[in-house]
Amino acid sequence: IDLQINNAAIMASPETRVGPGWEAQFATNHLGHFVLMNLLWPALAAGSGARVVALSSIGHRRSAIRFDDLMFENGYEKWQAYGQAKTANSLFAVQLDALAQDAGVRAFAVHPGGILTPLQRHLTREEMVGYGWIDEQGNPLGEFKTPEQGAATATWAATSPRLEGMGGVYCEDCDIADPAASGDSPRGVQPHAVDRDDAARLWTVSAELTGVNAFAA
Repeated sequence: IDLQINNAAIMASPETRVGPGWEAQFATNHLGHFVLMNLLWPALAAGSGARVVALSSIGHRRSAIRFDDLMFENGYEKWQAYGQAKTANSLFAVQLDALAQDAGVRAFAVHPGGILTPLQRHLTREEMVGYGWIDEQGNPLGEFKTPEQGAATATWAATSPRLEGMGGVYCEDCDIADPAASGDSPRGVQPHAVDRDDAARLWTVSAELTGVNAFAA
């Protein structure tokens, strides 16, 4: 396998439990991809410079990893749960790259941009009007990307020769993102989403939860 792009996700869903009581956004957006990559690891390592791309989001700004309450057992908030899952996607890329680069495999996190797709299926029209995403008739407002434009950065991270010999970085708009600036700018990556210590800790926790770890000693 030369490329793995982890794109499947849910967003801002009602509180849902899956498997042994896992919060559904964390389980779907992070743990599922974590297991898939670890099971595919022999085929990725056998490739020639394989790349793994994890789809994160600007939503990572909403929450760091809540190691003391990963599954929101002490109160659920749908956007914070989504934010934690998107931070997890970025940290997954950071730690996978650290573990996999000796085998020639590199990993990247990607913010695809704002795109109106069925990802918003759990939001009401009233909510999206309130966020300023659409008008009362359902027409898009603001700067949304088309699905093709939204796929561009993931495709770039998976294939661009500019990233040769690199990895463990967060990308947006077909470039490596800068650290997030203070204020309301939507660009850049927050420090908690690329923290190497949190990335290693999350990997350990994810392996314990799923019982899967291709890099176990």
